[in-house]
Amino acid sequence: MREARRRFPRRWAQGSFLACWLSLCAAKTLLPCPSSCTCNTSSLEVDCSSRGLTSVPPDIPLDTRTLLLLNNRLSSLPGDSFSNLSSLHRLDLSNNFLDQLPSELLGELGNLTELRLRNNSIRSLDRDLLHQLPLLRRLDLSLNGLSQVPSGLFDDLPTLHWLSLRSNRLQSLDRVTFEPLSSLQQIQLGDNPWECDCNLRDFKHWMEWFSYRGGKIDELQCTLPKELRGRDMRTVPVEMLSYCSQLEDENSSAPAERPVPPCTKGNLAPSEPEPGPDCPQRQRYRPASVRRAIGTVIIAGVVCGVVCIMMVVAAAYGCIYASLMAKYHRELKKRQPLMGDPEGEQEEQRQISSVA
Repeated sequence: MREARRRFPRRWAQGSFLACWLSLCAAKTLLPCPSSCTCNTSSLEVDCSSRGLTSVPPDIPLDTRTLLLLNNRLSSLPGDSFSNLSSLHRLDLSNNFLDQLPSELLGELGNLTELRLRNNSIRSLDRDLLHQLPLLRRLDLSLNGLSQVPSGLFDDLPTLHWLSLRSNRLQSLDRVTFEPLSSLQQIQLGDNPWECDCNLRDFKHWMEWFSYRGGKIDELQCTLPKELRGRDMRTVPVEMLSYCSQLEDENSSAPAERPVPPCTKGNLAPSEPEPGPDCPQRQRYRPASVRRAIGTVIIAGVVCGVVCIMMVVAAAYGCIYASLMAKYHRELKKRQPLMGDPEGEQEEQRQISSVA
């Protein structure tokens, strides 16, 4: 009993020291919060939004899981802005002035599952920007100035299931760029100046396949040509793009020619240099007018219908005429002996002579 009583204070002291040490370690881990941000120790969230920041605070806790930097004045980000934040799961950079992102910016965020870049000034993306984010599930690139999506950008995103490209400057998309997104469930494409021509044909096939396997698309509304303006590309019959195959066949079968200096005459862009004296009058391809094509089909149908009706009427008239002529000849034959038919008189004389 005495020995136990002697050891009790020591054990209690050791337990108190251990608890104190753990609390100090935890405090040390969660304590360093940037002065311009607020930190939530329970959810490991650092909120630096709406603070007028022009750069990312350098003293963000290493165990941060959610980092909010929206509604600031960020215009550029160094490649090491998020170094050592390997525990980060959610990053929100919306409503800033970012126009270009370094390819190595997200290289150390291997556990990132959500990335929001909504409402910035991003005009282009490096194809390697997302290559080290295998766990990314949600990506928001809406309300930017993107005019194209580089091929290979989504090659290493096997878990991405939500993607927004709304309100950019996209006119066409390449099907090959989106085929690696095997887990994609929803994509937003609205409010872009889509040109529904041959450049969008293959992506239309991808959309049909995506919808067939249960994917959701908000809309892809055509801006050009004017005959299709306002229509959803998914509802445009594929027959209207049949001329694309003919163009591809013509281009593939055309013999190789020596380079020809560009021309500005005809339908060429005025920004190109002036043509030389031997420059041919080249013309750019113009999409077929759907309205004219429909009018041609209607006119051809009317003409064919009129011709068919005329043929039926002519056949009926011929049958009636033949019937009347046959009836006339029968009646004529009946009347010929009464009108002094010489053959009939000779037959009558032979009958009289045989009786005598």
